[in-house]
Amino acid sequence: MSLPTPSVIVITGCSTGIGRALAVECARLGHRVYATARRPQTLSDIVSKSLTPLALDVNSETSIAQAIDQVIASEGRMDVLINNAGLNAIGPLAELPVTSLRTIFETNVLGLVAVTQAAFPHMAKQRSGRIVNIGSVVGLLSTPFAGAYCASKAAVHALSESLRMEVAPFGIDVVVVQPGGVRSQIAATGSKELDRYKRSDSHYQSYFEGIQKRAMASQDDPMETDEFAKLVLAEALANPAPHVVRAGRGSSALPKLAKLPVQVREQLLSRQFGLHRKPK
Repeated sequence: MSLPTPSVIVITGCSTGIGRALAVECARLGHRVYATARRPQTLSDIVSKSLTPLALDVNSETSIAQAIDQVIASEGRMDVLINNAGLNAIGPLAELPVTSLRTIFETNVLGLVAVTQAAFPHMAKQRSGRIVNIGSVVGLLSTPFAGAYCASKAAVHALSESLRMEVAPFGIDVVVVQPGGVRSQIAATGSKELDRYKRSDSHYQSYFEGIQKRAMASQDDPMETDEFAKLVLAEALANPAPHVVRAGRGSSALPKLAKLPVQVREQLLSRQFGLHRKPK
């Protein structure tokens, strides 16, 4: 399914990291870009003739509708939606606050679906479009202390596979991007409340070092965002595009690790994050 050149592209979660880099690269390639964020003033330094900042909160149906309506009013069409907005939460599932888990799924999964549903009627009407969903290689390989994030990205992958079949009759295709380690703020933002696990009332006090290690794992020699954006968009905006695009540190190795026998895989990951030891 082919995209017009230039294309009208809407990207969520552009205030930092991957989303910001994708917006800048799309504009550099000559596309008409709407870079969205909850606080669009954070995008003031990347505004250009081709790049327009737009307020969009993926957890607000009103905000989503207003943003998509503005794009259609200005451009008359919408060719590509890149669902990038996402959050992380680090911690053992047995003690991770349910409110944190709920927030992760509201943003990473339900928010993605909500924006997609707002964009779909316009793409269906024009009988063309492309939806690019940002998943993660950890959606293929669940790791200790990141279960909420891993599960949310696994859900993105599963939803994308169903969606691809459902929207194909309307001339729309779906691409899933599965990043490995890419420089971003998501590790830092997901680590804000880790201190609860080093307190004496946490059963995971003995494993706090492993929790910290997992929190920053994606930022251990990560791929730079501009390089990532170039590699991903070269494939995700291609005609035709592959169903899955991977880039970033570990994006080749981790899917292979995920295919190891469960016992072997879990032993490796448990040892990496200190869970092979008995608690003190």
